[in-house]
Amino acid sequence: MFAVYAAEQQYRHDTWTREREHALLTAIRERKIAASERMPTVRAPRPAQVAWPRPIGLHTADERTTVCAVA
Repeated sequence: MFAVYAAEQQYRHDTWTREREHALLTAIRERKIAASERMPTVRAPRPAQVAWPRPIGLHTADERTTVCAVA
């Protein structure tokens, strides 16, 4: 008899928990919908594609400087 009572209590607890979680998810979903209707989505424009970055230490032809090595 105790096993039946325990199973019933577990079932009631699981049902209550599931209903509470369902209500919470529904409330979150409704808030998201209300917020999206209230505030239009403003997206920042994507920056233009730039050339690949140069590896460290690589210089272009116009950046060359004359440096004398001293031994």
